Amino acid sequence: MDAELVARVRTFNRTVTQRVGALQDRFLGRDRALGEARLLWEIGPAGQDVRTLRAGLGLDSGYLSRLLRSLEAARLVTVDSAESDRRVRIARLTSDGIAERRTLDRRSDELAELLLEPLSAKQRERLAAAMAEVELLLRAGMIEISDTDPEDPHAQHCLESYFAELNTRFDAGFDVKQSISASASELRPPTGLLVVARLGTEPVGCGALRFRDGGVCDLKRMWVAKTVRGMGLGRRLLGTLEMRAYNHGSTVVRLETNKNLTEAISLYRSAGFTEVAAFNDEKYAHHWFQMNLAR
Repeated sequence: MDAELVARVRTFNRTVTQRVGALQDRFLGRDRALGEARLLWEIGPAGQDVRTLRAGLGLDSGYLSRLLRSLEAARLVTVDSAESDRRVRIARLTSDGIAERRTLDRRSDELAELLLEPLSAKQRERLAAAMAEVELLLRAGMIEISDTDPEDPHAQHCLESYFAELNTRFDAGFDVKQSISASASELRPPTGLLVVARLGTEPVGCGALRFRDGGVCDLKRMWVAKTVRGMGLGRRLLGTLEMRAYNHGSTVVRLETNKNLTEAISLYRSAGFTEVAAFNDEKYAHHWFQMNLAR
């Protein structure tokens, strides 16, 4: 890693933590540090599953428990078992917790105004645009890609979202039953695999491989949620699947796609896929691509 880039990131982190008051033990002038204040905001008026809080904030379970106990002691939060499943613990704000959250929201707005006030109108626009870009890149770095069973709820969410989008984008709609098979059993080892990309607890993308004889591997079910497009996730998924195909021993990765999926076509071409003659009778395909994997 470039040492100068690392130094720039560290300088940025120090500036931000000081400027937003993260170093203070009384964040925004209240009786709690930033961690507890953020947890109040995440729990929200509707309450939240403790497991979801832990995963969404990336907190160690022990540290999260200490934060919740502190908020419970301050009578801002209650933590109880869910009625539908006693194993699930739900954190909820008390009436005092809701009032405290409102106060924190108001003071957060005031802090944002203080950050913007000394700047000119042009500088404010520059800062807001730069912050949006930084947030985009930071969120991109938080996305994790992992092998997932095709019948896992997150995988099913991605696949159903993928099929729904194809149905709106294809000229004649899309019916998975009329497309070439890529069933759950075909996307499990040893015949295939499926990966899901997650941002915190939210599934935001997927892709799959179907292994065939002769070192050939079909790329299937590539989808990225609209909420994370522009983060480079499509290329990450493609690179992950290429490496998985390589490690499996495949020498050729191929795919077919529809003419209306212009972004996908551009991605495949830029990644080194070459357009070839049709190698199957996929009803919805207009383009067929192939990449040879160097051993």
